[in-house]
Amino acid sequence: MTEVSKANIHLALVHFPVYNKSGEVVVSSVTTLDVHDISRVCRTYGVGTFYVVTPLKTQQELVERLVGHWLKGHGAEYNPTRKEALLKTVVKTNLDAAVKEITEQSGKEPRIVVTGAKEAPKSIGYTALKNELKQGDPTLLVFGTGWGLEKNLVQNADHALLPIEGVNGFNHLPVRGAIAIILDRLLGHRETPVD
Repeated sequence: MTEVSKANIHLALVHFPVYNKSGEVVVSSVTTLDVHDISRVCRTYGVGTFYVVTPLKTQQELVERLVGHWLKGHGAEYNPTRKEALLKTVVKTNLDAAVKEITEQSGKEPRIVVTGAKEAPKSIGYTALKNELKQGDPTLLVFGTGWGLEKNLVQNADHALLPIEGVNGFNHLPVRGAIAIILDRLLGHRETPVD
């Protein structure tokens, strides 16, 4: 297989367990802008399912209400492209629930690839991961909110994607920006060099 099977690539935005600025493990807040924008980016690059992961019932209801607004009634009529972008956005209580759903749907446990602003053990570069994705096995790209994923999530992953590096040492991208860059690097079309 020479192309990446995009339907077998899924994405999770984790709100727990993540760190706060002080290094404490916390539940971060879901932001509706993240849900809208990341859903659109996932749809653009053909990602299978976008999982919003939060244990808080009120936050789960917020995501479900937001998605429901754009999938039914006035929201669906007002902006059909928003509806299309949110069709595969799902809220889960924890990352294990997302892994279980992917496993049930594909018949195989997904490869877990975490992301972050710092290099971590089991790091993998974009070219190497892109080559693994071509095998067609299910893959779950995991992004953290707050100040990053809790260390056990990182240690238990199959790979940690090398961080995005800018040009001047500043490395604090918004998660929406990081997701767009990473999906483009892994799934975007590249111009063929001319000899």
